[in-house]
Amino acid sequence: MTDQTLVQVVLPGVVEPEGLRVQRVAVPRPGPGQIVIAMEATGVSFAEQQMRRGRYYDQPPFPFVPGYDVVGRVSATGAGVDPELAGRRVAVLTKVGGWASHVLADARDAVEVPSGLSAEQAETVVVNGITAWQMLHRRARVRAGQTILVHGASGGVGSVLAQLALAAGVTVIGTASVRNHDALRAAGVIPVDYRAGNVPEQVRGLAPGGVDAVFDHVGGRSVVDSWHLLAPGGALVAYGSASTRDDTGSKQWPVLKILARTTLWDILPNGRRASFFNIWAGKKLNQDRFRARLRADLGEVFTALRRGDITAPIAARLPLARAGEALRLAESGTVAGKIILTP
Repeated sequence: MTDQTLVQVVLPGVVEPEGLRVQRVAVPRPGPGQIVIAMEATGVSFAEQQMRRGRYYDQPPFPFVPGYDVVGRVSATGAGVDPELAGRRVAVLTKVGGWASHVLADARDAVEVPSGLSAEQAETVVVNGITAWQMLHRRARVRAGQTILVHGASGGVGSVLAQLALAAGVTVIGTASVRNHDALRAAGVIPVDYRAGNVPEQVRGLAPGGVDAVFDHVGGRSVVDSWHLLAPGGALVAYGSASTRDDTGSKQWPVLKILARTTLWDILPNGRRASFFNIWAGKKLNQDRFRARLRADLGEVFTALRRGDITAPIAARLPLARAGEALRLAESGTVAGKIILTP
């Protein structure tokens, strides 16, 4: 395999999207327990937008290869790995390293993609789908008949979360820009214009008694408003700090502040719950449990996708070598759906 060439996109430091570098190196050999995946599709997520600014909470030191997840076929297996895995299509959550033509991964992290789903279809719901499913069903534990508020309901995670909630018999109120309201209504979501500046007032008009759960990726003041919008027994799940994407200073502080607030609110004796969701939480403590949950939850998401309960549109497809253009497009806020990178 060493005579093959691996094409990868490198983030050299805090640069504009055009500053990404394309490098070519030898494809690695898989070690014990490892596989090499020939990438068929990877995607652009909000994490990469933060990483290129040096604003992602626990990103590695520069330079590194971004790419939060990848879907592709196993091209080689290492010692101790079932050789029958070769040639199968799998999905892997990577956090970094996915923007490459070949990805070295632990075989235990690979989740097989069911037949009937293309690589691009599967890619649209890997990180977004796992995040949405776990927040909705494991963290907030929503039930049919409840009402929830989803911030960014037309975004990557928000759109999948809203659809999963609707499929579970939940009423969904979703914030979005006005241009996306018709699409949200068609999907069954009650839209709220977040640019109007009175989101809490709009939500209270729709749910005077409060909502049963709020999913907040905005951070800052929005988290406080979200907490106060909860009905008795409700749950706030914060999972990001999008409002601080372009800030300077400590990248940890915005997240630590949300974490402190949600921890404090969660222990208040008022019956409401609050937490900060981190998809990687628990992996270091119990890797087997982490992998089992990820496999089960991604399986549920793939099933929902095949059944038609959720759709995740593809906004654009670009080759890996044009990752900078793809990142610029993602940051423009002018497209709806997942931006896919292909070999």
